[in-house]
Amino acid sequence: MASPLSPIHPLPFLSSSSTATTLTRRSLLLSSTLTTTLPTTSLSLPPQLDTNITDRVYLDFSLCPTYFRNATAADSIPLCSDPSPLGRLVLGLYGNLLPLTVSTFKRMCTSSSYKNTLVHKIFPGQFFQAGRQGRSREYGEVRLPPALDLPRNTETVDSKAFLLRHSRPGVVSLCLSENDDDDEVKLDSEYRNVEFLITTGPGPCPQLDNNNIVFGTVLEGLDVVTAIASIPTYKPSERIRQLNDLAEFFGDERAQKGRTLWNRPLKTVYISDCGELQVTKPSMSPTLP
Repeated sequence: MASPLSPIHPLPFLSSSSTATTLTRRSLLLSSTLTTTLPTTSLSLPPQLDTNITDRVYLDFSLCPTYFRNATAADSIPLCSDPSPLGRLVLGLYGNLLPLTVSTFKRMCTSSSYKNTLVHKIFPGQFFQAGRQGRSREYGEVRLPPALDLPRNTETVDSKAFLLRHSRPGVVSLCLSENDDDDEVKLDSEYRNVEFLITTGPGPCPQLDNNNIVFGTVLEGLDVVTAIASIPTYKPSERIRQLNDLAEFFGDERAQKGRTLWNRPLKTVYISDCGELQVTKPSMSPTLP
């Protein structure tokens, strides 16, 4: 008679042991995969940024068949006597994420400070720039009215302000690395940077990332962006580029001034009107890539 402690059926016992070993290996493999995969996935996720749209503004763009007037006159007098409207851009702004940048831009629109100012640079397949500052509006440059009293934008030195990418057409960004305001204007103690750019596509502009602050997006009017992007620009010949590089190498200040003409539109494109749009539901989140 067999002992009660002895296995009666050794073969099934071995079979169950083999099965237990197989299950254990699978469990270890699964747990090992989860352990190594989950932290990597969570680390690779981008930070959660509040891109809810808190404000909407509009910019109307027009073409001027002749250049702006050459005489100083009141701001109420149109700079172009016979404009051809290009259309309206409706921009959504990320006021929760970048309150200072958005507040400044919105006030520039509501105060008509951008009105009658030029789109001064167009980089085909990339972006266009507007809002360049100068001493007067004679040549379509921005002049900040003293009564506007804009606060200093401390977000320009905050690393969190540079997390959004220039990943698609219609991105609205504050020009920092691309800023080409007059040097004399920048030395003014009351200087505030209000120059901005809008990406035109078709692809992303990674060279703008980490250097300029994305604070909004085009909600309506991408066809207007495309129309502006298609305007021909001044492109220097290869010889002029070489001479410019040589002049810069020898410290000639005229080299930098000469480059300000590059990528200038050959037609006069300007902001003919601007302002704020009041909406019933101000918080709408676009689908970001």
